[in-house]
Amino acid sequence: MKFFIDTANLEQIKEAQDLGVLDGVTTNPSLMAKEGIKGQENILKHYVDICNIVTGDVSAEVISTDFDGMVKEGEALAKLHKQIVVKIPMIKDGVKAIKYFSSKGIRTNCTLVFSAGQALLAAKAGATYVSPFIGRLDDVSTDGLRLIEDIRLIYDNYAYETEILAASVRHPRHSINCAQMGADVVTCPLNAITALLKHPLTDSGLAQFLADAKK
Repeated sequence: MKFFIDTANLEQIKEAQDLGVLDGVTTNPSLMAKEGIKGQENILKHYVDICNIVTGDVSAEVISTDFDGMVKEGEALAKLHKQIVVKIPMIKDGVKAIKYFSSKGIRTNCTLVFSAGQALLAAKAGATYVSPFIGRLDDVSTDGLRLIEDIRLIYDNYAYETEILAASVRHPRHSINCAQMGADVVTCPLNAITALLKHPLTDSGLAQFLADAKK
């Protein structure tokens, strides 16, 4: 399973890259705004800065919600860097845009997916990644992890090459569950990645080893 970091913070991206387990980055307008990045020129530059840090895919999201607008934005984003994956919302014109980009060899990440039906349409259109938001489903008392299972079964049934990118991952247990269920990728904040490093028995065992070494 691949690990993406979900942020626009360059320092956090560098830290995850230095850890040696990072496979890519996902971003969105909210994450850009959180870092105080404003203006189209600055946003585009920031995407390139991210690509220069990591070696994997970087999802860059369009703002438009109509077909022509998404195509125009997506083509401009794809030209920025070979690592850019155009992030498209799961809406009617979004599916049309994914099909268009697929025919042009431009990779896409279909975002805001909350049902197996949506994931099926994204795969049919040729999406590179599909992003089910498991944490947001949990927030409304729906089993987000069950959605990962359902999509995995459908994709395996028909040999779709679209990768399942589990998004809205809130804690390390989400990551473990996604790995068990066959998600291809999880994207999460830095703290959810580094939390996987921690276990109290590791800490106590290391403390004991160090104490014994001093004797």
